[in-house]
Amino acid sequence: MILYLQAKADIRAIPQCRFSPAIHRLANIGMGPVKTLKAQGGEKRLRVGDFRVLFDETEDTITVHRVGDRREAYR
Repeated sequence: MILYLQAKADIRAIPQCRFSPAIHRLANIGMGPVKTLKAQGGEKRLRVGDFRVLFDETEDTITVHRVGDRREAYR
């Protein structure tokens, strides 16, 4: 299951929805360029071109917190 919390506004602001297939691929088969962020308390990031998807992951749920351009995603 994928939950989009505050990311709904971020998703609407992005003209192309290129990151959605990457999130679903991560949820289904666990593949993707993912790193754990040290400063964000264990939050993870998925890199999709110039965009970053910041999320938490449990055994059966991916909770997307933010989606944004790489320059502004971590602020």
